[in-house]
Amino acid sequence: MSDYVQAVKPDFIFHLAAQAIVSTSYKEPFDTITTNVVGTASVLEAIRNITWNCTCVLITSDKAYDNVEWIWGYRETDAVGGKDVYSGSKGAAELTIKCYWKSFIQAMPNIKLGVARAGNVIGGGDWAKDRIIVDCVKAFSRNEVVEIRSPKATRPWQHVLEPLSGYLNLGQYLCEGKVENGEPFNFGPHAEQTKTVFQLVQDLAELWGLDRNTAARLTGNVPFEEATLLKLNCDKALAYLDWHSTLHYEECVHFIADWYKAFYTDANVDMYSLTTAQIDSYVRAAGAQHLKWAE
Repeated sequence: MSDYVQAVKPDFIFHLAAQAIVSTSYKEPFDTITTNVVGTASVLEAIRNITWNCTCVLITSDKAYDNVEWIWGYRETDAVGGKDVYSGSKGAAELTIKCYWKSFIQAMPNIKLGVARAGNVIGGGDWAKDRIIVDCVKAFSRNEVVEIRSPKATRPWQHVLEPLSGYLNLGQYLCEGKVENGEPFNFGPHAEQTKTVFQLVQDLAELWGLDRNTAARLTGNVPFEEATLLKLNCDKALAYLDWHSTLHYEECVHFIADWYKAFYTDANVDMYSLTTAQIDSYVRAAGAQHLKWAE
């Protein structure tokens, strides 16, 4: 990693690489920890050896918080931790970042560094295993009923473009010296976008043209315990970055249904053009809300 960074000499580093699937962490716990913790340390070690000006944004997860499943959104000052391997690996990555920051990077005037925490990201182009949207669209495309494990679990669902705009915004503000160096930031949707898994599946099914009441069934195959409630407080991003989420829940689900339905049902569609059109639409919506990053 260090050799590659030294060769490229980037002006910006965005670290998004991870083992991001909870179910995989139960099957491959050691690899999950190696990827998420040691992988992050490898990026930090490369940053520690940079001699030119560089802005670095390291992305972890909302799962980094020690989740006690209360109704309030977690703030950046709340404790990190985790009861399962995936959450623990994200919490450990946060501690690794903090250690490197305090021990080395804080004293490097050429480095600007920020940490971003987001989660429950959904959107077109995701094909990962054991992801609720992927399971839904694969089943719907075959006229099958989708099986869901935790229908009552609530999540603050957000389109992938939301946190991406936040990451880029954070990188810009760090580079321009508009925000304090070495700080973590949450990026999540408005509180009203917290919906149950079952409601998300029903709404997606209806947009697919299916009966929302018969599109899903509960499976008895629950191989691990999942959190039922987790959300973020994003007041810090609003106050210091002038950032908040753009899409309402209904718009988010529409974006997703349109993308996957086009992929599965329209052989003539240009998915690249559809994707860029959705990005353009998202940026216009952000501009209409007077978000500075979209101006």
